[in-house]
Amino acid sequence: MATDLTAPRTAARPDVASIQRRTLRLLFTTQIIGGIGVTIGIAVGALLAARIAGTAVAGVAQSAGVVGAALLAVPVTRIMARHGRRPGLVLAYTVGAVGGLLVVLAAATRWVPLLFLGMLLFGGGTAANLQARYTAVDLAEPARRGRQLSLIVWATTIGAVAAPNFAALADRVTTGWGLPPLAGPFAFSAAAFVLAAVVLLGLLRPDPLLTARRLAAADAPAADLPPAADATATAVAAEAPAAGGGATPAAAPVEVRAPRGAGMRAAWSVVRGQPAARLGIAAVAVGHLVMVAVMAMTPVRLGESHADADVLRLVGIVLSLHIAGMYAFSPVVGWLTDRLGRRAVILGGVGLLLAACAVAGTAGHHTPRLSVGLVLLGLGWSGTMVAGSTLLSESVAAEVRPSVQGLSDLIMGLAGAGAAVVSGFVMQFAGYPVLTLLAAVAAAPLVALALRPVPTGAPDEEG
Repeated sequence: MATDLTAPRTAARPDVASIQRRTLRLLFTTQIIGGIGVTIGIAVGALLAARIAGTAVAGVAQSAGVVGAALLAVPVTRIMARHGRRPGLVLAYTVGAVGGLLVVLAAATRWVPLLFLGMLLFGGGTAANLQARYTAVDLAEPARRGRQLSLIVWATTIGAVAAPNFAALADRVTTGWGLPPLAGPFAFSAAAFVLAAVVLLGLLRPDPLLTARRLAAADAPAADLPPAADATATAVAAEAPAAGGGATPAAAPVEVRAPRGAGMRAAWSVVRGQPAARLGIAAVAVGHLVMVAVMAMTPVRLGESHADADVLRLVGIVLSLHIAGMYAFSPVVGWLTDRLGRRAVILGGVGLLLAACAVAGTAGHHTPRLSVGLVLLGLGWSGTMVAGSTLLSESVAAEVRPSVQGLSDLIMGLAGAGAAVVSGFVMQFAGYPVLTLLAAVAAAPLVALALRPVPTGAPDEEG
């Protein structure tokens, strides 16, 4: 029987600050673990696919992971909407682990359809890493949302830097066990995903999203609560550890009801009526589209002017600088997001993306200048990702937040996958400078959207 939400709430509230600190520490740790698993797949996947299926379809196999992450955002966020962050993150990492094992099996059998299926499911690791950034702001103070979200994004840097070393080690070790070359790193990725899932399953308590909903329900008048739904989620304060390590006094259970039809259709309905949410989704998707379109063809551009003996080394250096631009400065981007406002940082991110397209597109075969362009590209992506994700999270109610965030990741993933496919054709028929010009044109409408006046009475978009 549902608890009467109109009854007085005299029980002690959970220590939100303590829960948030614990959540951030846990997410930071699992983001490193999951980041290692994901980056190993990115580093080795194309090489393995080329050996099994041929160079012509290696890029398609790699894109399968991107598409898988985008599609998995739908069921993962539906589970989060009904049951909280913990089961959704655990499911995503588990699916990623299954995908890694299927890739290993495909390498052993050389069965191409199994390789594509494995890479598709391997995207679960990426889906979990993306959703972790939203988990970081469920209980964050408004003035610190940008910094705390960016902290979790920054943790990916550690995994990205460490992953190549783990990939080489895993390949050497597992080759001795009889696994085919390049298959061992995916087995290592699967183990990393399982470890992240187990840690979250055991330690992400209380669930930050359910706690945020319970607090919102406790503070809101009964008349303001959403209508009954197909499923309910109950978060109890007794589940939360107190700051001193003891148990917080048990609060009366408060039934927190998920909204009816908390899926993509409901999410889109919410976004259509909220300009801030539309801007957040657009910033994340457009920034990702521009970044992927230019980044994906940069190795090809380098291959046009360097011999095979040098190109792999140069690609590694340039892409490492690009990844550093994406993640290494995200805490600074988060601080600016809280200090200057979400819209200002989104505009700054777009400005950096436009500058990146200009520098990279006019670099010719000058590798240092091209490297500068890729660093700017990563910084621009970081600005649109951190500020856009923060704005999106705070512009919708907690009841529909997971579904809206899942919609954002779905759109972002499909935009990136589409950009990767189209960029290859543009590169082949028009060249790299035209590709960067078209990427800049794609980013321009985001400027107009970010400069659009805030409607009177709209929620504060600066947190």
